Amino acid sequence: MASTQESSEIGASGSIDQKEQNGKSELELHSVFWNQDYSCFAAGTSCGFRIYNCDPFKETFRRELGIGGFKIVEMLFRCNILALVGSGSNSQYPPNKVLIWDDYKSQCIGEFSFRSEIRAVKLKREHFIVVLEHKIYVYTLMDVKLLHQIETVTNPRGLCCLSHHVNTFVLACPGVQRGQVHVEHFGLNMTKLFNAHDSHIACMTLTMDGLLLATASTKGTLIRIFNTMDGMLLQEVRRGMDRAEIFSLALSPNVQWLAAASDKGTVHVFSLRVRVVGAGSSSDTNVIQGKTLFQQNSSNALDTLVPLNTGSNPSSSLSFMRGVLPRYFSSEWSFAQFHLPEATQYIAAFGSQNTIIIVGMDGSFYKCSFDPVRGGEMLQQECIRFLKIEIGADRIDL
Repeated sequence: MASTQESSEIGASGSIDQKEQNGKSELELHSVFWNQDYSCFAAGTSCGFRIYNCDPFKETFRRELGIGGFKIVEMLFRCNILALVGSGSNSQYPPNKVLIWDDYKSQCIGEFSFRSEIRAVKLKREHFIVVLEHKIYVYTLMDVKLLHQIETVTNPRGLCCLSHHVNTFVLACPGVQRGQVHVEHFGLNMTKLFNAHDSHIACMTLTMDGLLLATASTKGTLIRIFNTMDGMLLQEVRRGMDRAEIFSLALSPNVQWLAAASDKGTVHVFSLRVRVVGAGSSSDTNVIQGKTLFQQNSSNALDTLVPLNTGSNPSSSLSFMRGVLPRYFSSEWSFAQFHLPEATQYIAAFGSQNTIIIVGMDGSFYKCSFDPVRGGEMLQQECIRFLKIEIGADRIDL
């Protein structure tokens, strides 16, 4: 199944007992994870996990456990399949074991144990990916076979992102050198390596079809957008001039916008000048076009630097001195911003109709909107403390 360096064991059945937590210490939030289309998020807690719908916001499911909490709760869109990795306090599922869980059947359909701590798990309709600190394993989901292995530079953040269109399978992760990106186009049997930053990569995200990749380094000042077919740098935007830790990057479904959340307590939205041919069409059309684009070369697959019918990122009035003044004088700055308390970590994604949804590790959920023409400060629409909600537990929506 796996290599001799990282052995794995599979179990075909199992159960998770649900228990009351009366008298237990206060609930702690261990992690939050979006599902693949950002319509839901999963919260791993000190005594189990919960699933929340984003629009409208509501808790749809929870499972309270007597064995400890989970540090990874990865969803497969809105179906009943979850990938779970326990926290250090979990007596049954330690941090080096991943559980593939079918909640409809209340049954474990696979268990994998590794010799080192699991940093991330990613799910796709027909595959799942286990990320360790120096290696990534790609498995088929139905027959649980090892498909591929990737060596990486030290990857404590578990960086790895996937395309999620039905007809494409693209995986991006750190390469074997600092600042390098490794892209696997599985459908094309093609590997692409390119240098994205001088520093280690801190965050990355792919478009749904895998044609575009956004990356940020540990410096946290610049965000770059690349063509994954040839590694060409298509656009560069600036979060700020001082160092920052970027917690999340998100690309809007129509590839018009990029959102970044950092430890400075600000979520930035940038206007993109690159787009996939046919962006803005129906989702079914885009899937067909995405498949066609992968059969073409990169120059035909992307319209580079296409001006869209929206506002543009502001830049310095001294940008005409490009190449003479320091680089930040010619940078593109964020188009819209939303300010949050700096005391916690946030992850951001795009909602419908020019909205941003934000989840904080303090148990907060925000929804805000931005003007697609004027930009500027975003308008808060919702602010909810989701761990405080008490409802009956429903099944995950199928």
